[in-house]
Amino acid sequence: MQIILASASPRRQQLLELIDLDFEIMVSEVEEDNTKDIPPEELAMAHAIDKAIDVSKRVSGNAVVIGADTIVVVDGKVFGKPKDCNEAVQMLTVLAGRDHIVISGVAVAKGGKVVSGFSTTTVTFRPLSQIEIERYVATGEPMDKAGAYAIQGRGALLVESITGCYNNVVGLPLVRLSELLRQIGVDLL
Repeated sequence: MQIILASASPRRQQLLELIDLDFEIMVSEVEEDNTKDIPPEELAMAHAIDKAIDVSKRVSGNAVVIGADTIVVVDGKVFGKPKDCNEAVQMLTVLAGRDHIVISGVAVAKGGKVVSGFSTTTVTFRPLSQIEIERYVATGEPMDKAGAYAIQGRGALLVESITGCYNNVVGLPLVRLSELLRQIGVDLL
């Protein structure tokens, strides 16, 4: 069975490789819009669904397409990927010394059927000085990451604790994905 990841994210690819999933990559052309006035869980799922459907329209009906989107939420505000270094510094300044929620929406499409779900993880950042934030942003690592950090990279130095799924924070909750794949007839174990 052909399995396609509708994402260019190296982190999502690494997670699928971690579980020995045989997959191809076909990047979705969907633009994420974090300004929609809907609950964050619905927003992440809507993006994931749109990505999965976009790619599924370009492949055969038997292909399984995985779409995903990860956002960070603090005080009801959604943080996607920073547009530039200044926005990355602003995001990290808000997150420093506090809890935030990471939400990943996941969708699986096959033959016109789409199933979706989400996972949430609470992440606590340690207090950060402005110099630490600026040095981290200068590494370039935050620039293509929701919330402007990578828990699997140098961003791990910012994280004091997490409650929930680590892989969700990386960008693809594997347990949720496995449940969705099972719903359309694909068992990973």
